[in-house]
Amino acid sequence: MKHPSSRVLFDYWNARRGRRPMPERGEIEPGAIRQVLADTFILALDPRAGHSFRIAGTRVCAIFGRELKSESFADFWTPESHQVVRDLLTVVTHESIGAVAGASGRNREGVALDFELVLLPLSHRGHSGARVLGALAPAERPAWFGTSAIDRLSLGTLRYLGPEAVAAEAPPILPVMPRGRIRHGLLVYDGGQSSEQRAPTD
Repeated sequence: MKHPSSRVLFDYWNARRGRRPMPERGEIEPGAIRQVLADTFILALDPRAGHSFRIAGTRVCAIFGRELKSESFADFWTPESHQVVRDLLTVVTHESIGAVAGASGRNREGVALDFELVLLPLSHRGHSGARVLGALAPAERPAWFGTSAIDRLSLGTLRYLGPEAVAAEAPPILPVMPRGRIRHGLLVYDGGQSSEQRAPTD
């Protein structure tokens, strides 16, 4: 994680969960992360519509030039990234694992801007992964930021934040490939025996 907002949010989330896979939504106190609130958001899971914005910080809204409450998170990504983002959210919530990714977009004048995305699972009223705490922070804030909106984002390099739930130590960052890949909403690990590795028969 390169962006300060990403690191602050992850450290807070990691401390709040302790030795559990994830903290409760009610344990997230805005005042404790006030310095990064503008770059943060919370998604809620709708079984029919997928993950939508429940809360979005002012800089997250400024990226797209409007209030985001109740809008689908996946709809803000290019067609090439749309399904990957939906699958990524499924992995984060079902596997109780965080993720960090690069993203990029262009404003209406065609000027490119890079972002860092962090997604961290939350439980809500006893339901694991019912909420997602995240940050979407620009690598820089050019003069046009907030006045010329980004239409869609493209997902870049993606890494998972390892499953160890140790309060005092941040879990390691694990690459998606070659160890795992997203397929139909699941994190798939290749394995098994090749033809050269089959056990001999009598």
